[in-house]
Amino acid sequence: MSDAHAIRSRRPGLPAGALIIAGVLLVAIGAVGAWLRHDAPARSAQPRTEFTANNPPAGLPTALTTGQHLRWSRCTSPPAARRGYDCAVMKTPLDYRKPDGRTIDVALIRHKATGPNARRIGSLVLNFGGPGVSGVSALPAYLDQYKSLLDRYDLVSFDPRGVGATIPVRCAKTAGDTGYEGADACAEYSGALLPYIGTSHTARDLDLMRYLLGDERLHYFGVSYGTALGAVYAHLYPSHVGRLVLEASVDPTEDLSEEQLSQVKAVQAAFDRFAAHCAARISHCPTGEGPEEAARRMAHLSDRLEKEPAPAGGGRSLDADDLAYAVSDYLDLGTDGWSPLAEALTALIDHNDAGPLSEGADDAGSAESAATPHDDSSRAAQIAITCADSSPRPGFERLDKDAARVEAASPVFGEAWSTGVYLCYDWPFAGEHATPQVSADGAAPVLVVGGTGDPNTPFPGARHMARALGDGVGVLLTAEEEGHGTYPYNRCVTEAVDTYLRTGRTPAVGTVCRGSMS
Repeated sequence: MSDAHAIRSRRPGLPAGALIIAGVLLVAIGAVGAWLRHDAPARSAQPRTEFTANNPPAGLPTALTTGQHLRWSRCTSPPAARRGYDCAVMKTPLDYRKPDGRTIDVALIRHKATGPNARRIGSLVLNFGGPGVSGVSALPAYLDQYKSLLDRYDLVSFDPRGVGATIPVRCAKTAGDTGYEGADACAEYSGALLPYIGTSHTARDLDLMRYLLGDERLHYFGVSYGTALGAVYAHLYPSHVGRLVLEASVDPTEDLSEEQLSQVKAVQAAFDRFAAHCAARISHCPTGEGPEEAARRMAHLSDRLEKEPAPAGGGRSLDADDLAYAVSDYLDLGTDGWSPLAEALTALIDHNDAGPLSEGADDAGSAESAATPHDDSSRAAQIAITCADSSPRPGFERLDKDAARVEAASPVFGEAWSTGVYLCYDWPFAGEHATPQVSADGAAPVLVVGGTGDPNTPFPGARHMARALGDGVGVLLTAEEEGHGTYPYNRCVTEAVDTYLRTGRTPAVGTVCRGSMS
């Protein structure tokens, strides 16, 4: 398998919706001017008082701080954002070590708060995961899941560095192609940008964004990879932390190879729970009488697809690796994905029809499904950001051992996941760290949410994140739920998160929300 298939994305647990939008927008918007118009200012339903912050980021020229004002205007794309949304551009230094040097444009999108001005807290900045997800496309796609917060916040998102309209990474010969043709292609076409697209650079953009939005402190909701971004921000700017939610948290104690191993164990465990449920509750279960037989049947199916991929409709086909990723997409949905997964596997096993599995995985995926191995649309950004963050560059002997450990850890998913350990082996630039720095002593409490059955960002990662943020900072909320992400699907989690974002009150230490695994 090529390097393009080398990593499994960390995606927000948001089922069904705008996956296609994310991929299309990454290709379509290309430049900021394609989606932003200044000739039609957005209209407000009532007089609005804009907030002003008095603590600009230190060390930046006044042209970027007090001299810069966000010019919000009607969005022209994505189509879903043409009504009810504003778009703007924020100028930031390409290299924060040279703040007077070259600047870049960061694409922003906003849905204004709907509640009374007197009740508005400020802006809530959302990052939907990835890395490699366009927030400009994801916010309109997933607004309904955060609508309860609009009475108190403007909801804001953005295209992080390397993504969409913000210095998009190019790793392919054709301009506008966001696929991945290898590290050498990235260096050739985006070499001048690659050292500046890592998470720490985007975290610095967040602080300038906070100031220009008029907030003294950052209020933030990060999902999956977005938890890493939020935690790095808290480390860099502890005194600027407002109310931060880190949901479906990554593990800040693991390097890239360790992450692949933990994830493949978690997705295998989720599959085993599905197989047990299928055997007990679903008639004519396609995976047989339990997890052991399910593993054998999946191995047989994988061998069959390796020899001859199954037709998936529309000229597409599904091979063995596609099978593993498609099944994982269903598992990300938790128990809601189990019956559809059984039906899709039945169609594939009995009728050699991969259409239901392939189409269902597309629908089951998230805003960053474009970053998964069966879709090229944001793979370049995903790989480039991951390798900008990750510093280990072990030799092939070590990598081969790591890959063997991953493969051995899961009979269903191990082979597909094992290639992830090779992702950055030939990356042409040094990464920043083996694991991110997230300690945030002195910061306000940060709410970390983890699901005990998460197949994508395993639950121990949330526990480690809360601990790494520091005593009195990281507050862990545990959800006994299947699937990748729990907000807004678990009522207990939703009430706790909304209360925190509205009042600043965190749930009691040790709070556990009951759910599908209770």
